[in-house]
Amino acid sequence: MMSYSSAPRSLLLAGAFFGAFTLNAAAQQPATPPAAGAAPAAAAPLPPGSPLIGRPAESEAAAKLAPIAPPPLAAAPDKLPTAKLKLPPGFNIEVYASGIANARSLIEGDKGTVFVGSRLLKNVTAIINKDGKRSVKVIASDLYRPNGVAFKNGTLYIAELSKISKIDKIEDNLDNPPKPTVIFDKLPKDEAHGWKFIGIGPDNKLYIPVGQPGNNVLHSDAHGLIRRINLDGTGDEVIARGVRNTVGFDWHPETKQLYFTDNGRDWMSEDVPEDELNRVTKVGEHFGAPYCLQGNIVDPEFGWGKSCSDFTAPVALLGPHSAALGMRFYTGSMFPKTYKNAIILARHGSWNRSKKVGGDLMVVRLNKDGSVKSSEPFLTGFLEDNKYVGRPVDVLQMKDGSLLVSDDWNGAVYRITYGKQKVAASK
Repeated sequence: MMSYSSAPRSLLLAGAFFGAFTLNAAAQQPATPPAAGAAPAAAAPLPPGSPLIGRPAESEAAAKLAPIAPPPLAAAPDKLPTAKLKLPPGFNIEVYASGIANARSLIEGDKGTVFVGSRLLKNVTAIINKDGKRSVKVIASDLYRPNGVAFKNGTLYIAELSKISKIDKIEDNLDNPPKPTVIFDKLPKDEAHGWKFIGIGPDNKLYIPVGQPGNNVLHSDAHGLIRRINLDGTGDEVIARGVRNTVGFDWHPETKQLYFTDNGRDWMSEDVPEDELNRVTKVGEHFGAPYCLQGNIVDPEFGWGKSCSDFTAPVALLGPHSAALGMRFYTGSMFPKTYKNAIILARHGSWNRSKKVGGDLMVVRLNKDGSVKSSEPFLTGFLEDNKYVGRPVDVLQMKDGSLLVSDDWNGAVYRITYGKQKVAASK
């Protein structure tokens, strides 16, 4: 049973998104024809970091492509696309919570509270389980791009654009949560790829990515990396470079090696480069961006004099412009044994591709040496007639072995279980 307490469906979502892309949209509008004899007006320059920088000017197909704005409000519960979603036989999908506009990163607390970050709103939301009922409540507000959430020993960690904060004993204070306390504020403030996924590793350190400040750019040493810090904000250390934009990672349950998704550059072509699944085997590895793409393509702009053999290649390719985001190793016992220690990852779906790909979950199985054995679709149906009816962002294994999936398009969180079929149709 679901009830809701002050779960805002604010128009701030629309304002936030369109504020970020107003200049981009304006750049796409056809210019007013100049008066006879007058010189045509120069196009307004795109703002730094705009996703439209580099779009081929002579391509009619490319001219139609731009970031896809999500609906400004969370979908009503009866409008959610669960009936359209498909899973392998024996799996079920149902709505876990709705009304959480722009639902992004997920993490579960010690007492079963699920915390939900947001890229475009200012809130972190809690899905509270109490007395057999679930309610939705904003527990932190007035934040800036609070996309990433992590949890350890009663403390919730929140990643904003340029800083990391924490709230101690959050599950003991859900009715009156204290304001977040900043523990680290040395992150760049670039909007492009500035939203962050965060996680706490087996070494008890907080891992923080910083994407490139644009589509495909030579950048400072403060960008294009994954760093880690102690849980008190000290001990800043870079562990990987050549990372264009990762919005999801997890650690192998046996080897403890870090695996992460990475989004490839735009505007090179509709079919390359593909997004990547990468593995960190030692501190300081370089994964190629912006010099080498998908492990085997030298970038035409910045790759001159470079070789892809100089960099660590991905362990798998995940499709061109598929926007591979959140991923988790499945370690539960609810799903069949073939899913044990496999990666389940969310592909948010392409925007700069005429024929969209992604909008699904994939299962990636590994060999004993950590290389990829196979990959295949797991949850499909978010992409219909080349349009999205939902866009999965993150996945989270619950303590009971079920799997949560966030959908920022509909402002919802779904729950996947294994057993008697309930909602989703079989393949």
